[in-house]
Amino acid sequence: MKTRYTAPFLLLLSLILLTLEAKTVDPYKVLGVEKNASQREIQKAFHKLSLQYHPDKNKNKGAQEKFAEINNAYEILSDEEKRKNYDLYGDEKGNAGFNAGYPGDQGGYTHFTNGGQGQNSYTFRPGDWQDMGDQGNSRSFSFSFGGPSSQSSFGFGLNDIFSNFFGGDLGGGQFGGFGGSTRSQSRSQTGSRSTPRSIKAINSQVFNNEIAGQGMTWLLLSYTSSLKGSQFYESIIQEVADSLQGALKVGSINCETEMSFCKELGTQPRRVPRVFVYSNKASDKGSLVEYNGDLVAKTLKSFCQDHLPRFSKRIDLKHLQSYSGEEEKLPRVVLLSTKKDTPVIWRVLSGLFHKRFIFNDVEVRDVTDPMTKKLGVDALPAIVGWLSNGEKHVLKSGISVKDLKSAVHDLSTLLEGFEKKNKKAAASKDRKAQADSGGKDVSLLTGSNFDALCGGKTPVCIIGGFRSLKVKEKLEDILSMVSQKSLSRRRNAASVSGDSISYTLLDVAKQPSFLNAFDKSGYKSSDKLLLAYKPRRQKFAAFKGEMTAEEVEKFISSVLNGDVQFTKTRQKPVLK
Repeated sequence: MKTRYTAPFLLLLSLILLTLEAKTVDPYKVLGVEKNASQREIQKAFHKLSLQYHPDKNKNKGAQEKFAEINNAYEILSDEEKRKNYDLYGDEKGNAGFNAGYPGDQGGYTHFTNGGQGQNSYTFRPGDWQDMGDQGNSRSFSFSFGGPSSQSSFGFGLNDIFSNFFGGDLGGGQFGGFGGSTRSQSRSQTGSRSTPRSIKAINSQVFNNEIAGQGMTWLLLSYTSSLKGSQFYESIIQEVADSLQGALKVGSINCETEMSFCKELGTQPRRVPRVFVYSNKASDKGSLVEYNGDLVAKTLKSFCQDHLPRFSKRIDLKHLQSYSGEEEKLPRVVLLSTKKDTPVIWRVLSGLFHKRFIFNDVEVRDVTDPMTKKLGVDALPAIVGWLSNGEKHVLKSGISVKDLKSAVHDLSTLLEGFEKKNKKAAASKDRKAQADSGGKDVSLLTGSNFDALCGGKTPVCIIGGFRSLKVKEKLEDILSMVSQKSLSRRRNAASVSGDSISYTLLDVAKQPSFLNAFDKSGYKSSDKLLLAYKPRRQKFAAFKGEMTAEEVEKFISSVLNGDVQFTKTRQKPVLK
C-alpha cells in the first residue's frame, strides 16, 4: 500500500521543491544590488552584466540563460510598480512568488524579442545608456560642432552639449530671437519608465520616397521576428534617435514581410539583427553602410555622427572677398564660426537643403577680423547669404541654440525664407531681362492660330495650360523667357521653317475636350500643366517637375535631345 502512494507523493514533492526553488530567484541578487538600491545603481549593474553575458560576446554555456535572467530582473526592478509588487508579494504582478520558469520555456525570463501576445518585452528608457561610464574601448561621443579633437565625455547636460554647437555662450540663450523649444526630460528623478516611441516600418515605397536621395541620414534596423535580441537592438537605436533628434531618422525593415526588398538592399539578417546607416557622407545619391561595432549607444552615435552629410564645402575667409554670387543659379549660404571642422548642425542642414543651396563654412578667429566687419557681421557664429543675383544678406548673427532638434527647425525656417526671397529676385531678374531683350508675349492658343502654332508642320508644340490669371502670368513669363534661349525653336507663326519648337498658352477651363485627347481625366486636378505635343506623330509628353524657368528649360532641352518618353494621344486634339 505504501509503495502505491510513494511515486505520486515523490512527484508532488519534487514539484513543490521546484516551485520553492523558483521563488528563491531574487532579481536583486541576479543584478547584485541591495534592496534599497537607487535606479542609477540598478541601471549600472544591468549595463555591466548585460555586456558581460550578451550572446554575441559570450559563447560560454549558460550565457544565454544568464542573459535572459539579467533582462528579466531588470524588467522588474526598473519599473517602480513591478518592483513594489515584488517587494510586497514576491512577484512583479502582485502574486506570491517569482516564477523562474522551467527548462524548455526559455527560463521564464523576458528575452529581447518582438514579443507576441502574452509575452513580456523589454525596452530601454531614453537615457538609460547615456549615463553609464565608458565601457572597454568605446569612444566618447560628443554633440559638439567641433572635430574629433574637441570631443567631450558623454555624461553632460543639455546646456553643455548644445552650447558647443556654434561656440556660443554656455548659458545657452534663446536661438537668436527664434525662441527654440527645449526637450523635456525623458525621465524623472525616481526613474519612472517612459513610453517608447515606435520605429517607422520601412518598405520599398517608403525607402524610395523618403530615404533614397533625400539628403537625410537614416538609422535602419533589419530583422525578423524569430531572431532573439530584436528589442535590444531597437532600444539602442531609439536611444541614438532620442539624442540626435533633428539630425537623423530611424526605421526598421522586417525581412519576413519584405523579403525581396531586403534581398535587393543586401540587408538580410543572419544570426542577429543588423544595423545600417543610410549615409550621404560619400556621395550625392547616398548609400547604405553597415554598422559592425559594439552595440553600445555611445559608439553607435559616434558612427551616425560620422555619417552625417558633408555637402558643405569649407573655404578660406579671403575667398569670400571676391564672391558676388552672380555666376551661380542657386543661392549661397556661408556659416562663419570659430570651429575647426564643419559643425554638426550645418552638416545636417546641408543634407536637408541639398541641391537647393550652395553651402560653405568658414573658420573665423574672432569677430574683430576685418572680413567679418566687411560682411556686416557683428557677432559669431553667423550666417551670411547671397541671392543668385549677387545680393548679400546677413541672415543671422550671434546664434545660440538649446538643442539639436529646435536648432535644425529654426535654421530650416530661416533658409526657407531666404529661398523664397531668392525666387522672387530671380523672377524679377528674368522679367527685366525679357523686357530688355524685347521679348514678346506668348500667344493664346485658339482655333484660328492652332494650325500655325500646333499644326502638322510644327515638329514640337509646347502648351502651357492655366486655370487662373495668376497661373497664366507665371507660365507666360516662363515660356517667354525660355523662348529667348538659344534653343532650336519656333517662336510664333512667322518663324522660319528651320525652327523646331513653338510656345503657346491654353485656357484649360474653356477647353476640356482638347485636354481629353491627351488624358482621360482631362487633367481636371491640375491648376497648371505643361505639354510637349508632336502634331505629326500625335504623341505628347507631360512635364511633371517644379514649374520654374530652369526646370522647364531642362524639360524642353530633353525633348529636343530625345531624352523624354512620349505617349500616343487618345485622339487628335481639336479646339472648339
